[in-house]
Amino acid sequence: MTGPARDPGLQPERTRLAWRRTTLACTVVALLGVRQALVGGATGAAALAVAASLLAWLGFLAVAHRRVTGMGTARPAPLPRRLALAAVACTVALAVFAAATLF
Repeated sequence: MTGPARDPGLQPERTRLAWRRTTLACTVVALLGVRQALVGGATGAAALAVAASLLAWLGFLAVAHRRVTGMGTARPAPLPRRLALAAVACTVALAVFAAATLF
């Protein structure tokens, strides 16, 4: 016996907006890291931290883009564990690299 059809309401839209806000926050962190490295003098360690930050940012953008486009259906599939771990790893890496740029 099947139950009534699920009405997702605005949940997919809220999730899509949350991914976009998080992407914007990651972009700001990456840009602030680049700015700090340029203002503080581009040492080798700072350049490496900026490059790693940009790679982590691009990785997060790829995961976020895939998730946002997947939210276009009425019943979106759950985020695969591999992509969730990639998003977490990119976020943590971005925070670590941004902190390394400051020191």
